[in-house]
Amino acid sequence: MSKPPGTVMRTRATLAVLMGAMALWTVPQAFGGDADRDYSVGQSVANFVLPDTDGRQVALADFNDKSAVLLFTMGTGCPISNLYISELGRLQEKFAESGLQIIGLQSNAGITGEDIAKHAEEFKVPFPVLLDADQTVANMLGVKRTAEALLLDNYRVVRYHGRVDDRFGYTFKRAKATRRDLFEALTELFSGEPVSVATTEPLGCLITHNKSSKSEEITYAKHVSRIIQDRCQGCHRPGSIGPFALMDYDDLRNFTEMTREVILQRRMPPWHADPRYGHFSTDRSLSKEQLATLVAWIDAGAPFGDEKDLPPAREYYEGWNIGQPDLVFRLPEVQTIPADGVIPYMRFTIDPGFEEDVWYSAAECLPDNDAVVHHIQAYAILPPPKPGEREPVEAMRPRTEEDEEDSRNRRRRSRRRRSKLITSFAPGEEPFEFPHGIGGRIPAGSKISITMHYTPTGKEEQDQSLLGIKLYRGVPQREAFTSAAVNARFEIPPRAANHPVEAAYLFEHDSLIISLHPHMHLRGKDMKYTAIYPDGKEEVILSVPQFDFNWQNTYRYHEPKLMPAGTRLRVVGHFNNSAQNLANPDPDKAITWGPQTWDEMFIGYLNYTTAETRDELAAAKAAATDGD
Repeated sequence: MSKPPGTVMRTRATLAVLMGAMALWTVPQAFGGDADRDYSVGQSVANFVLPDTDGRQVALADFNDKSAVLLFTMGTGCPISNLYISELGRLQEKFAESGLQIIGLQSNAGITGEDIAKHAEEFKVPFPVLLDADQTVANMLGVKRTAEALLLDNYRVVRYHGRVDDRFGYTFKRAKATRRDLFEALTELFSGEPVSVATTEPLGCLITHNKSSKSEEITYAKHVSRIIQDRCQGCHRPGSIGPFALMDYDDLRNFTEMTREVILQRRMPPWHADPRYGHFSTDRSLSKEQLATLVAWIDAGAPFGDEKDLPPAREYYEGWNIGQPDLVFRLPEVQTIPADGVIPYMRFTIDPGFEEDVWYSAAECLPDNDAVVHHIQAYAILPPPKPGEREPVEAMRPRTEEDEEDSRNRRRRSRRRRSKLITSFAPGEEPFEFPHGIGGRIPAGSKISITMHYTPTGKEEQDQSLLGIKLYRGVPQREAFTSAAVNARFEIPPRAANHPVEAAYLFEHDSLIISLHPHMHLRGKDMKYTAIYPDGKEEVILSVPQFDFNWQNTYRYHEPKLMPAGTRLRVVGHFNNSAQNLANPDPDKAITWGPQTWDEMFIGYLNYTTAETRDELAAAKAAATDGD
């Protein structure tokens, strides 16, 4: 039977969270020594941004066109890591055509940009060297020593972690290695074979870590509870998608070691935007200070502190993320989902009986049964147009590729003119909530269309999902609109590991972007939005270098971003259809656009409003009428 909203079980998203949280529990402990080492083979490495020897901010994602990345930990005064620089240069040259990129990491406490620049010049280091002075990446990967090599495949999963070879140690130097461990791993990886020896024990200098600068004891009550409220409880609360609640000290105390692992490796909180581009109010990532506080607290034994230091508990309405809606619409009847097979989209129409325009500040699609709900879209189907409302058909055929793309945009907008997206749901997607002064509008006489995409689970299931709407108090000054840069005419070749797809959107009027939302399926690798302004200047306004189908974030700006009339939004993404993509249903199949999870989509959604207020538009219209 259908469940009331307060008891909705987020099964599908919960499974995704659990799989992410458990990803390293089965990693084999193959090294000798260092019993507490965190081994990373099989781990997907999150994007990071660090300064190089020239002080430029460099990201792991900047090398997304490379088939493999080798991270090598270095030390300016470590003789073992220094002895391997020449060998790494030879490996970089030998495997360059295969797509190898080597990156050096300098992670010792107290190291400076000047130090690593001088060292790189002195030793003629033939690859980029990045400064990891606060051990952000060292902690993420669990490295303890210099001269550790971590080989990342095309999907940035660690396939080898260990030494370069066995020539150099603390008390010996050999003229020849008994086994060229890293060379063998590279050869096997580029041959498409599993790495036969995935872990070896590196010998190098211990990395010196920074010590906490906090003079006072870090406690749950005074420090940690506030971080958990801000960054974790949105998902980890009763009725939401987290696999366990983190509502109080006892909840967190039971998961401190798991918490330490997932935050150091940036698996939690889930956030995938490159920090160099844009400032978003929906940013769930931990700051360096928050991360250091949590780790230091856990390492100190997780002290509770004084109860009087606790912040007020936050109130949540179970089920709805937007709070209690003013209007709730269910699917007309309970839907029975078969155990298997391909289920076509199901569309349901509801007549809400709106006699006047309805303005709303937030809307949310709420799955009744997350196990079978892949995604939901709710539209307002507008009443038939009045005489004279139809736009004229273009008389001339576009003459350039850009004109053709603009024409397709206009045709898509024309087809959508009689419908308006209210909100949608996909795993990890947040509901629509508009900034102050901006609201969505459902015109009088509209009907509501709800499109359901179900995925079988292997047993018969039932669902009766809901749409919730919070009404705007008053009338907003600006109306929100949803559109997208879309490419539905691509074909991803079999085994292609970095297949590019591009789409564009032209702003015909001065507009303010409220939020952006990239959408792809299981082969989606990355997506980047670039604004090309009328004066030719280009600006990256969002980059998602490691797209994750399980967490389809909405990137909402702190302040709406102006797009002057004539600005072209170029959206470029890549798909990984190779076997290295562990989520790939079939790497031997050419992939085109399609609705199912094993098909693909390429949509760069944007939520925007006009730059002028309603009053300004009304005044301009009145002035134009007076002029006639």
